[in-house]
Amino acid sequence: MFRVAHASARDWQQAANSCLGQLGIISVKANLGFLYVTDRIASQLPQILTFFKEHTDIQHWVGSVGVGVCATSQEYNDKPAICVMLAEFPADSFRVFPAIKADIDEFTDYRAWCNETNARFAVVHGDPRNPKTPDFIAELADAIPGGFLVGGLTSSRGPYFQIAGGLTEGGVSGVLFSDRIPVVTALTQGCTPLGKKHEITECQDNIAIRIDDRPALEVFNEEAGDILARDPARATGYIFAGFPIKGSDTGDYMVRNVVGIDPETKVLAIGEYLNAGDTVMFCRRDIRTAYEDLVRMLHDIKCRLSKPPRGGVYYSCLGRGAHMFGENSEELKTIRQELGDIPLVGFFANGEISHNRLYGFTGVLTLFP
Repeated sequence: MFRVAHASARDWQQAANSCLGQLGIISVKANLGFLYVTDRIASQLPQILTFFKEHTDIQHWVGSVGVGVCATSQEYNDKPAICVMLAEFPADSFRVFPAIKADIDEFTDYRAWCNETNARFAVVHGDPRNPKTPDFIAELADAIPGGFLVGGLTSSRGPYFQIAGGLTEGGVSGVLFSDRIPVVTALTQGCTPLGKKHEITECQDNIAIRIDDRPALEVFNEEAGDILARDPARATGYIFAGFPIKGSDTGDYMVRNVVGIDPETKVLAIGEYLNAGDTVMFCRRDIRTAYEDLVRMLHDIKCRLSKPPRGGVYYSCLGRGAHMFGENSEELKTIRQELGDIPLVGFFANGEISHNRLYGFTGVLTLFP
């Protein structure tokens, strides 16, 4: 059983009561709740979580805060809103774990459960303020046998709350699922590669000094094109650095921002720690190809379903949604158009998690058949 509700109102009580009415909780037998709220009401999340716990008798909850949140065919951006999904899973088929904040050893108590239940999958939320978060994502995937993670980093202009039973923040938290729970998941990119792959031949921290043994900015300008090369400020908001995933048979790559340029020294600052020998390619935001890739991903995931999905979660980048596809919830409506009117919740993240990596400008969809 999966049941979803969502609402926007002037205050959280109105939105929460609207959701409660939609859920019809009298007939609901759920044991796990997913809860996402916009940052406009993030400071009231303690009261919101308590409200849903008391009115549903569900004690196991996961979720986070987003500048935007989403549900079946609906996106809420920059307004007070709540999206909630109740789900029923077999007893002892899932386990909520609190935030890993300082060291992966904080997860030790949950390793035994993962081994006993053959847990291989988790929905997780991370705090972008913790510099260890990308490492925790990779280490957590390693700590779960054959581990595959999906989720996103909290996006907020206020509190950075996560939900993992109760409220937490500062690390990576979420819910583990045993192999009794089948899932189908896929990722869609929001950028299009330009030109060829290059090699970073000299760098320092996140500064690319030379690419292909040439000044880094010269290579960037060639890929960006003449118009963008004449307007560097525009180029850094439109052209990004892409890092191909080694061993990927799908051409997968991680996108990072070009955060600055220096015309005098001809270097690039990139939102990623760099190493000499890294492969990099430059990408551009492309609405048409992003939409085409979204539809491709939806067709692919539909073909891999053994039966109609009961529910799902979707984590998309802040740079997608209304900023890429338009104000009329086009991204979520496309999902419904291709997959049907299934219960779905999620949020627009400050970085998206798929498998064991942190992505950007992507959408990560997970369905529960």
